[in-house]
Amino acid sequence: MEKQMNVPQHIAVIMDGNRRWARERGLPSVEGHRKVAEETLEPLIEHAAKRGVKYMTFWAFSTENWNRSEAEITGIMSIFRHVIGKRWQRLHEKGVCIRVIGDLSRFPEDIQESLRKVVEQSKHNTKITTIFALNYGGRDEILRAVNTLRNEKNITEKMLEEHLDTAGIPDPEFVVRTGGEQRLSGFLLWQLEYAELAFPAWYMPDFTPEKLDELIKEYQTRQRRFGK
Repeated sequence: MEKQMNVPQHIAVIMDGNRRWARERGLPSVEGHRKVAEETLEPLIEHAAKRGVKYMTFWAFSTENWNRSEAEITGIMSIFRHVIGKRWQRLHEKGVCIRVIGDLSRFPEDIQESLRKVVEQSKHNTKITTIFALNYGGRDEILRAVNTLRNEKNITEKMLEEHLDTAGIPDPEFVVRTGGEQRLSGFLLWQLEYAELAFPAWYMPDFTPEKLDELIKEYQTRQRRFGK
């Protein structure tokens, strides 16, 4: 086991490359999403907890993802239904606190209800807090927060932060985008001001606990300056 010192307390992940992973194997695009949901996330979250990580955020579905094909959207919704009811229940039983950020109102009511149920069930768990960003966009989050404060005067940073989806969650120290693309695409625009960034070339379905160890080791070599 790698040393525990200087382990980031909050790691955020932009889960990219699922469709490319599937295409390279001659599979339908949705199979990359299924691989992550069924096989990748649970061991990754468990290993992060063992390493001392307190929070992990996964960007699972963006506000722009609704523009994908109807077949892919239907497949993703089917995966959500299964994973929330089965896999996330397993996480709850293992002591994982589950939170969700994003505008959930666009999802079918049964998915919204399943999300509310597992968030309520797991809210007192302390092993690790796992946040899933669903129908999430950084600009959308900030706009929704600003709209709730539109009648306020002299809005402060603290006031805005209290109305963001991530209220009460510490900002990530480390953000990982799998798949090799070197951009944030609007992810956690407010929260990632001083986060360290990593852009590994491998795809999200290939994100193993061993790769997490490699990323933490890289993080430990960095000197965070916070603009100083």
